[in-house]
Amino acid sequence: QVQLVESGGGLVQSGGSLRLSCAASGSILSIYRMGWYRQAPGKQRELVATMTSGGKRNYAESVKGRFVISRDRGKNTASLNMNDLKPEDAAVYYCNVDPVLTTGGRCLEVWGQGTLVTVSS
Repeated sequence: QVQLVESGGGLVQSGGSLRLSCAASGSILSIYRMGWYRQAPGKQRELVATMTSGGKRNYAESVKGRFVISRDRGKNTASLNMNDLKPEDAAVYYCNVDPVLTTGGRCLEVWGQGTLVTVSS
C-alpha cells in the first residue's frame, strides 16, 4: 500500500511563512499528481495546489503569488512553501496523490492524515 506523511504545520502570525512537507512511501511505481488540499472548520475541503509529474502546477486563486508547490519525483516528496499567511489560510492541510500506480498494478488515490496550520491575526 501507499502511505503519506505530512509535516510542517503549526502556529504562525499573520504575514508569516510556513513550509509543509509530504513524503509518500510504500509500493510506489509512479505518482502522477501530488498536491495539497485544506479544510477549515465548517467548510468543505478545497484545493490549494497540485503539481503533476510533468511539472504543471495548479493553484487556488486565493493562494496564487503566496504559495509555491514543489516536488522531488525521485524521492516521492512534495512541499508547499506558504508565504504572507492570512487568518483565512488557517485549516487542516492534507497531502494527496492522485493517482499513484503501485508495483502491484493498482491505481489509487491516497490522502494524508492532515497537518494543522493556525494563523493568528
